[in-house]
Amino acid sequence: MPRRKYRFTLLQARNPGDRVRQEEREQFAARMHITPAQVQTVCMLEDDLSISLLSETDMLLVGGSGEYSVRDQHDGIKRAKDFLAEVADRGFPMFASCFGFQLLVDGMGGRVEKDEENAEVGSFHLELTDAGREDPVFSSLGGKFVGQLGHKDRAMVMPEGVDNLAFSELCPHQALRVHGKPVYAAQFHPELTWLDNRGRFERYMDDYGRVFGLTEAERMLNEDFFPSEAASRLLDTFLKVHFE
Repeated sequence: MPRRKYRFTLLQARNPGDRVRQEEREQFAARMHITPAQVQTVCMLEDDLSISLLSETDMLLVGGSGEYSVRDQHDGIKRAKDFLAEVADRGFPMFASCFGFQLLVDGMGGRVEKDEENAEVGSFHLELTDAGREDPVFSSLGGKFVGQLGHKDRAMVMPEGVDNLAFSELCPHQALRVHGKPVYAAQFHPELTWLDNRGRFERYMDDYGRVFGLTEAERMLNEDFFPSEAASRLLDTFLKVHFE
């Protein structure tokens, strides 16, 4: 089936009025070479999550979060963890990014904790594990690659039944695949270009100024973002491997 006929659902944790709601949809679409009209959005904070949602789509996408943590005691976030764990168990095609990676790790029985001392915000050098080098999707990254990151929480313990596909100097768990299933998640953002990531950092400068100090945050804005061409092709590769 031509790619233009596929339907995608993007699960988000974005407040009303957050401009990233629409930007995120457009960014996923751009990296997959589809139209934004093919991507319907569902807000885990507001909308009901039911497994029947899968009958209306061909692939589930999960985005990041500007203001929320998987550690928050929010009913929508708790439901999203259970929902993603069930999606993974069924083996329904999914790619979860950043916050979505953390939701899946936690929902499947791993552990995610706040770790601001090892926060990664900007463009970082990552490396594939042996499992990543053998994976049909992640092997396209070529061993060592640059990823766009923006997280203060991180996976401390991975769940059973997954392969850890990548790591960085600060974070040993950067991506996963559920064994034998087209279910992937990445702590980094394959949907973002370096300019997308830089613009998002600038938008949340007040928050990052609190975490890193304003002087350091301004330095990061000017020095810590650079291109990530291989990672930007990852979602397109996922579609080629698992749909085409």
